[in-house]
Amino acid sequence: MASPAHPTALRTEHDDQDHPLRLGDVRRVVSLVPSLTEAVATTAPGLLVGATDWCTHPADLDVVRIGGTKNPDTGRIASLAPDLVLANEEENRVSDLDALRAAGIQVWVTEVRTLDQALRSLDRMLTLACGLPRPLWLDQAQAAWQDVRGDGARVRAVVPIWRRPWMVLGRDTFAGDLLARLGVHQLFADHAERYPAIPLPELLAAGSEAVVLPDEPYRFTATDGPEAFPGLPSALVSGRHLTWYGPSLVTAPALLAAQLRPAVASVRGASVPGTAPGPSRG
Repeated sequence: MASPAHPTALRTEHDDQDHPLRLGDVRRVVSLVPSLTEAVATTAPGLLVGATDWCTHPADLDVVRIGGTKNPDTGRIASLAPDLVLANEEENRVSDLDALRAAGIQVWVTEVRTLDQALRSLDRMLTLACGLPRPLWLDQAQAAWQDVRGDGARVRAVVPIWRRPWMVLGRDTFAGDLLARLGVHQLFADHAERYPAIPLPELLAAGSEAVVLPDEPYRFTATDGPEAFPGLPSALVSGRHLTWYGPSLVTAPALLAAQLRPAVASVRGASVPGTAPGPSRG
């Protein structure tokens, strides 16, 4: 068999955990993380061939579904013959990623604990791993957040992410970093665990001034969550905009600031200083 006239030169790139990947042209991608799915689909429609059952954006995404983030069907992923699988050290299990690597599949693992880290990670994933030009939406996201700052006294809040049992944001989380920029200090930011399980009586005794209730991973609503924190103003916020790192970052600061404002203002007795960003630049 004749060799291709212009064979693709293999290159070595390192993911966020410094794992080396041998990559050529990346034309088929499977994503195991909803926010990464949205990032790739928005940047290069048609590149994705597979995604998890939880990948809900873009709304018209039409790819093979390969199970959940914690229980992907590795055999089905392999059958799609991807050039690259995108994963995250928090969302996905090491055993699944090792199984994919053992099958000869290149796996790029992201690591995201802060907004700045997210912006760097997305740039590297899209440009180095996928071989795409840096997308305009990434510049727009950076611009949207650059003037957002939580100056002055921050409102002390608990931020549950689950109930039965109650679990809250702890140390070193992307969502906690966004909230800090928006003027909210989450009370368990110094906890030894990133997502500790805290009994409700301890949450109520923690000295919180407000409670922030996202609608994912647990779907807190006006009738499911606030009643557990009587006397505390509650803010129901978009879990996608609080926890996803991708194109949603463009609109996240304005949306989250608006959703937080009534609860924070009731604590401060005034408008929320330093949290409402300027007009969108994109």
